[in-house]
Amino acid sequence: MNLLPRIYSPAETGITRARVELSSMLTNDEVLQIFKDSGALLEGHFLLASGYHSAVYLEKFQVLQFPRYVERLCKEIAERFAGDEVQVVIGPTTGGVLLAYEVAKNLGVRGIFAERGDDGKGRVLRRGFEIKEGENVLLVDDILTTGGSVRDTMQVVEGYQGNLVGIGVLADRSGGSVDFGVPLEALLRLDVEKFAPDALPAWLAAIPLTERGSTHHLKA
Repeated sequence: MNLLPRIYSPAETGITRARVELSSMLTNDEVLQIFKDSGALLEGHFLLASGYHSAVYLEKFQVLQFPRYVERLCKEIAERFAGDEVQVVIGPTTGGVLLAYEVAKNLGVRGIFAERGDDGKGRVLRRGFEIKEGENVLLVDDILTTGGSVRDTMQVVEGYQGNLVGIGVLADRSGGSVDFGVPLEALLRLDVEKFAPDALPAWLAAIPLTERGSTHHLKA
C-alpha cells in the first residue's frame, strides 16, 4: 500500500477550505502495520503513566517522527469528521500539537493546543488561543488509555462553551472501556490487558520493568 499522500494543486484545494479526499479508508490492520513499521509497537514489561503495568507499549513518537505517516493518519481522522462542520481542532500537548495542526490543515480550519496548567494539573489555552462560544470543535490525541488528557481538554472546550463534535485518536488501547459521550474515532483499536502493581502475573513480573514517557528518563 502506498502511504505517501497525494499532493493537491492550489486549484484543487481552494483558498478557504481544504478538500479531504482518500482513495480508501485505512483499516485497523493497516494502521497497526504503520506502528510496527515505525518501531512504535513494543513488547516487554512497561509501567504506564496510569500506574498500571502492561506487556505492550505504544511509543507514539516513533510514529510521529515520520511526516509521511503523520500526514496519512491525520488525513484519515479528517476524513472521518469531514461532515461535521468542524471549525477548530484542538489537541493536548505534546503529541496533540502535531495532530491538531495536521488534521486542521486537511479540514481547512484552525488548529490549537491545550497545555498543562501552572500547577501541572488540567489543561489551559495560552498564546492567544481561544474557542468561540458555539464553535464546532474536534478534539484529537495520540494514544487513548485511561482518557485523562482527553477529559482535561474536554473541560477546556466546555469552559469556552464550544460544541465538541467528536474525538479522534491514533490508537485506543482501552479495550473500548472509555466513553466520552461524543463520537470517538480510533484509527487503531487494541484490547491490551493491563495489571495493577499488586496484581502482576508471574510471567510479567519475571520480565525487567521498563518505564517510558516524556515525564521521566528511560529506565530498564
